[in-house]
Amino acid sequence: MNEKIKKEAIEWMKIIITALVFAFIITQFVKPTLVRGESMYPTLEENDYLIINRMAYKIGEPKQGDIIVFSTELLQEDGNPKDLVKRVIAVEGDHIKIEDSKVYVNDNLVNEPYIHNNYTDGNIDMVIPKDKLFAMGDNREKSLDSRYEDVGLVNEKDIMGKVMIRLFPFNHIGTID
Repeated sequence: MNEKIKKEAIEWMKIIITALVFAFIITQFVKPTLVRGESMYPTLEENDYLIINRMAYKIGEPKQGDIIVFSTELLQEDGNPKDLVKRVIAVEGDHIKIEDSKVYVNDNLVNEPYIHNNYTDGNIDMVIPKDKLFAMGDNREKSLDSRYEDVGLVNEKDIMGKVMIRLFPFNHIGTID
């Protein structure tokens, strides 16, 4: 009887250790995150549960149109740093100009079918410096983003990952564009 219990305990230990190793490996590549606020409406909504690819920019570079999660120096109510979900509009070396509610990158009007109310507030005219990018929410009227000093340009090192999949709500499961 003791030998049987010992064998079963060893089998359970193998299963638990294997599960922990897989969990560790998976969390190195993907990370869950929850959308807070309306800044990415209509693409994303409050309480959408997302999976981000943490390795996306270890092997590649952010590009215009990517939806990213990045850490900021802003604080949440609980005192922890606030992570933001925004869309990449311009990357290192790009010239961005916001004028008359229109967004231009490298003198080309950006086609933005995803934005809410088709209006972008602000007057911006700058070239994005090395290792930085310019990001905005799709709901420009309710987005704290690179247009404002509180957020400013995003440091590439602060990018946590690229949004890959929406898992919840279940009727909207799928990849994010």
